[in-house]
Amino acid sequence: MTAYLNALGVICALGHDQAEVAGRLLQGDASGLRPYPRAIAGRTLLAGSVAGGLPPLPDANAALATRNNQLLLAAARQIEAPIRQAIADFGAQRIGVVLGTSTSGVAEAAAGIAAHVRQGQLPASYHYGQQELAAPAAFLADWLGLGGPAYGISTACTSSGRALLSARRLLASGVCDAVLCGGVDSLCELTLEGFSALEATCEGLCNPFSLNRGGINIGEGAALFLMSRRPNAQAPSIALLGGGASSDAHHISAPEPTGRGALQAMRQALAQAGLAPEQIDYLNLHGTATPHNDAMESAAVATLFPAGVPCSSTKPLTGHTLGAAGALEAAFCWLTLSAHNPSGALPPHRWDGQSDPALPRLDLVGPGRHLPPQGPRRLMSNSFAFGGNNLCLILGDAP
Repeated sequence: MTAYLNALGVICALGHDQAEVAGRLLQGDASGLRPYPRAIAGRTLLAGSVAGGLPPLPDANAALATRNNQLLLAAARQIEAPIRQAIADFGAQRIGVVLGTSTSGVAEAAAGIAAHVRQGQLPASYHYGQQELAAPAAFLADWLGLGGPAYGISTACTSSGRALLSARRLLASGVCDAVLCGGVDSLCELTLEGFSALEATCEGLCNPFSLNRGGINIGEGAALFLMSRRPNAQAPSIALLGGGASSDAHHISAPEPTGRGALQAMRQALAQAGLAPEQIDYLNLHGTATPHNDAMESAAVATLFPAGVPCSSTKPLTGHTLGAAGALEAAFCWLTLSAHNPSGALPPHRWDGQSDPALPRLDLVGPGRHLPPQGPRRLMSNSFAFGGNNLCLILGDAP
């Protein structure tokens, strides 16, 4: 079954809509990484924050009013017209929602607890449902009046990529005729403090696959797809061609060093898409700029692509958006294939150019690289998470 990605709403440090995000992505613009306003463990950290205002939640959904859900609403409003058309075509009971997140409303929960410590009671604006991991899916389904399955996935940094695979299964099983799928995560001090405690953050811009890499930047964002079994009627269609997932369960936070689980996920994705490695035109790397992740991923990629594949990490442009990363980076592949990129430019890899001699050499994309001018185009995206959770997606021109 072909799963068509009919519409995309996206917001992150690169911008508030498809055009802004695509333009800055393809320029390698890292200006959205800005100093976080408060010191974290005595350090000033860069974070990929969304600038400007966000839409307030409707009064009927005020109990779930969090920054996380505001980001989601901003993405959803970009594609509200095709969503409403899908509701008219299929019926609200036949449309599902599957969203990945890792923070949900934890920032609002932390603020509520702090107020309780100071004042002896929770603020009136606090509602326990804000911090539930299914809160984004519940909000979106309630706002749109949908009656299909609505649930959340939280597998750390593969959460929203897994949401796309789950959406595809809902379509293939006949449970749904369309699914809203993707992910959202918002910046909060708890996340920044936690990754600092793991000694995984860097003060400057992250530097994936460099000899001088020293950790991640954290970011926020939302990416929401409308997926169906029906191609677009008036525009070229982009499809989810294949996906693979594995769990090597090597360590709670460190990746399995040989890349065994990552390779399994990538090979599954290729098999499901019916493709050979040499048919992949570009790979969006997980590329966190931590010593262990980059070593593992470069080993896995070099094994699967012995002849090389153009690849880049986009995390210096957005920060690591955690539970939203899988869907956001799939969105970058979607935008690379879309009308926003008529020249077929590839997202450049932003780094200091200092290769680590201990890592296999990858074909990191520099400025001016493009997709092949002819033939079906196929783009792969990797996401890896705590607990040895691995995910790979392949997007491409619909067959």
